[in-house]
Amino acid sequence: MKSLKVISCLMDYPNAEVQKHIDELCAVVTSSNELSYALKDRLLELIDSIYGGDLLDAQETYTHVFDYGRAMSLLLFEHVHGESRDRGQAMVDLMALYEGNEFAINVRELPDYIPLYLEYLSHRPAAEAKDGLADIAHILGLLCARLKERKSDYAVLFESLLMISGETVEMEKLLELAAKEEPDNTPEALDKIWEEEQVTFGAGDAHDSCDVKPGFSSGSPSSSPSSSPSSAPPQSEPHVQNTPLHWVQNS
Repeated sequence: MKSLKVISCLMDYPNAEVQKHIDELCAVVTSSNELSYALKDRLLELIDSIYGGDLLDAQETYTHVFDYGRAMSLLLFEHVHGESRDRGQAMVDLMALYEGNEFAINVRELPDYIPLYLEYLSHRPAAEAKDGLADIAHILGLLCARLKERKSDYAVLFESLLMISGETVEMEKLLELAAKEEPDNTPEALDKIWEEEQVTFGAGDAHDSCDVKPGFSSGSPSSSPSSSPSSAPPQSEPHVQNTPLHWVQNS
């Protein structure tokens, strides 16, 4: 399902390689049978918004949307298991699913990174791909609502995935929930997270230990390490992921 591959690329960190192929992305969107005309138009607008101008600006926008705070984490199991032990087993199970279908991760990303999952589904039969989306429809709906609340153009990606899945979510209730949530992507919220989640390495005394502030999120595994946002906002360049395709099919 080529439309899933396009959505995967658009949900990933903007990069120059994808920018070379925007005509192909647009062609896939235009010819898609899974999406409404309205969603197609908005996807084309998003492609232009990301890749029609300065790439650094698009990367900065992406970082603010997905790498600040955990609410917009693109790791599936962040929204299901949080930091519990169940998350590790879920990762193992997902990797087994990928390997059982002869797909291997070709980049440094965690297996539950949503663009990776979409790339995997894009290579599966249409019915299986739709079932795979239906399984995570509640997460897609929540992320969609949060993006709508933040008035982000990226919301169309999740709306499109929900349409392809054929699942109906109670968007009005999700929007109400998103409206009541405290934003976790402001400098103040990030400073608070850092204060509460300092990590100490080593077993020595205070003079031998090292307090490290965590990165902006446990969202995209390629989130940049950073200093305090109130003093120096993180730059988008350190993102690890910079290739459009995440999978190689084994022979």
